[in-house]
Amino acid sequence: MSGSPPTACSILYRPDLHLLIVRWPGDAPVPQLQADFEAVLQEAEQHGVARWLLDVRRRDQLNPELGQWTNYTFYPLASTRLAPLPLRIAVLCSPTRLTIYDSDAQQREYLTYGLSAERPYQLRLFGDEGAAMQWLFT
Repeated sequence: MSGSPPTACSILYRPDLHLLIVRWPGDAPVPQLQADFEAVLQEAEQHGVARWLLDVRRRDQLNPELGQWTNYTFYPLASTRLAPLPLRIAVLCSPTRLTIYDSDAQQREYLTYGLSAERPYQLRLFGDEGAAMQWLFT
């Protein structure tokens, strides 16, 4: 045991695909989600993997603090730590989450920033796991 706090998500490394699959079973407080993301990065570094499938379909609460932290702090940090591998993040979203992105100006701002080609990481949202997997490997 490493002494790290338990995660609220499952993290699965697929050596056959050289991919991390991360699934959250529900919402969690921001500090827990930040710890989860840190655990994902540790797993990614351990295996040298920069393709991530993040399944947030059961997490319908969107906290502005987490959106700001992931896009402006965590994903750039993860990109740096995984370099020279290009970080590609496919996010599986529920229809509810996609509606929130469309209707909430602050969430839309974070999303627009995160999806920009100027970022040191590539991020895309998907409603379909097959399409997400296809994008990760194109």
